[in-house]
Amino acid sequence: MRTFKLKVAARRDEADGIIGLDLVDPEGQPLPAFAAGAHIDVHLPGGLLRQYSLCNAPHERHRYQIGVLRDPNSRGGSVAVHERLRVGELVEVGAPRNHFPLVAARHSVLLAGGIGVTPILCMAESLSAAGASFEMHYCARTPRSLAFRERIAASPFGERVHTHYDDGEAAQKLDLAALLAGVAPQTHLYVCGPSGFIAYVLDTARAQGWPEDSLHFEYFGAAPVVADGNGAFDVRLASSGQVFTIPPERTVIQVLAEHGIDVPVSCEQGICGTCLTRVLEGEPDHRDQYLTDEERAACDQFTPCCSRAKSALLVLDI
Repeated sequence: MRTFKLKVAARRDEADGIIGLDLVDPEGQPLPAFAAGAHIDVHLPGGLLRQYSLCNAPHERHRYQIGVLRDPNSRGGSVAVHERLRVGELVEVGAPRNHFPLVAARHSVLLAGGIGVTPILCMAESLSAAGASFEMHYCARTPRSLAFRERIAASPFGERVHTHYDDGEAAQKLDLAALLAGVAPQTHLYVCGPSGFIAYVLDTARAQGWPEDSLHFEYFGAAPVVADGNGAFDVRLASSGQVFTIPPERTVIQVLAEHGIDVPVSCEQGICGTCLTRVLEGEPDHRDQYLTDEERAACDQFTPCCSRAKSALLVLDI
């Protein structure tokens, strides 16, 4: 996977616990192009690898802008960004990838919860530049936790952005059922935020009759997985016939790596799809946030970084 070194050119406090970073080429060269919804892999101090959505306007080629919430309950990535990435530091990143693209629509409804605003803001920039019809709703706990406030207010689409606060008056809170009632043809919905927020939005939209192909979402962290009851299972590699036992406390990726078998991996949480692997036999126990329900039902691929098996054996196309 292609990587390159970028320099932290700017660092800003965007809201309580949220910083914004501008990453640029040290020699001032243009960066690889990206589209709204894209993210980059960031190689952090301590050997950590994390994904962050790009939140600047896609026409910009001089920088990548990310926003990072400091989460003390995370696996260390956000703390590393906040404590160790300073202006002037060099950081290794991967080329932009996009699993959350915009599609052509008569109207787009953008919904952001907390730090999930980063890809949504990029979408608003793109839709505004294209003269497309859209509206954006941004939910935060308090006004102090609302990131990119000044940028949104100064943008040409500021009046299309509606803010909602958990601790505010009832009149300004998001009435999701009313917002999503009476869906018009060719309207698409995009949502990013905490897993509970995404589930609430999607459940409400489905209850209001939104077609599945009009719903688009991206998790910025893995949904909790209950590990109780994990059982051991075997995987067989189709190319060599080797069989490996996956114990309850280990992942397929971990066991294969121990035996010198390299499977490309990035987030290790079942979010990005980098490690997606074909399943030739057996039934996966999907634990990811990447595959659609239809793709899971096909039982012909899974994410070995976090998913397991319902059957005693999985035969993998490796």
